[in-house]
Amino acid sequence: MKLRLFAPAKINLCLHVLGKRPDGYHELAMLMQSLDFGDTLEMELTNRPGEVLVDCAGVDLPTGDENIAAKAARRMLARSNMQVGVRIVIDKKIPVAAGLGGGSSNAATTLLGLNKLLNLRLSKDELMAEGVKLGADVPFFLFADKAWATGIGDRLESVPPLPPVWYVLVNPGIFISTAWVYQNLGLTAPPILTKLPRFPTTVDDLVAILENDLERITIEHYSLLAEIKGKLIELGAKGALMSGSGSTLFGVFAEEAQAHNAAEILRTSSDWSIITAKPLIL
Repeated sequence: MKLRLFAPAKINLCLHVLGKRPDGYHELAMLMQSLDFGDTLEMELTNRPGEVLVDCAGVDLPTGDENIAAKAARRMLARSNMQVGVRIVIDKKIPVAAGLGGGSSNAATTLLGLNKLLNLRLSKDELMAEGVKLGADVPFFLFADKAWATGIGDRLESVPPLPPVWYVLVNPGIFISTAWVYQNLGLTAPPILTKLPRFPTTVDDLVAILENDLERITIEHYSLLAEIKGKLIELGAKGALMSGSGSTLFGVFAEEAQAHNAAEILRTSSDWSIITAKPLIL
């Protein structure tokens, strides 16, 4: 039996760094949104007990223990009494190391798929508990299509529907180390922001909350990111922001046609990865 599942990308509509924790992680407050754009994973069990194979054509992904989807698969196999292995084929659309949560989404989707294939019958809470051991963003992809996230990103609250918008995502292919960004953040007196702020009900409300504390660091060192933000605004975006630790930026458009037009102009004038997407609604 083969199982084929969608693994969505995500963006951070706001990302506030509240401070550094004793365990070395950072305390965060974020509004996260899944998109209708992402990867596809195909999974099937094999007759090789304990073996985990992950294939991703055309993409240089880590192998063995460094691959987060493989880690997720091993955790699920360890919970099963079945003498089987698993093969996972990833049709990769989400740019790698782009601030869009591709690896975390792949891991979460692997947990979901093997929960079904192995007939483990784990609850959402149990899957989320497994997910946080793999990465801070993994529980979000198991929780809902949007959430207010605190802690290291693992404490999640449901939120009302977002206003209907379209996004144009631009990834210039710059690799930005998340560890480097946090090391250079230079926290002073962070705001107290542990509760959900006034939730956006209109496009203008949504644009008003766009903020990413990590963006300041990256734009200081990569002027191209500031240039891309400017281009998105020039092409009609009501607001623009970097997602996660970068290097993807997104523009918020009120109309689908305007978003597609902006994306087409950017495609013809650059060699960047350009994606149009809208919020995922589960």
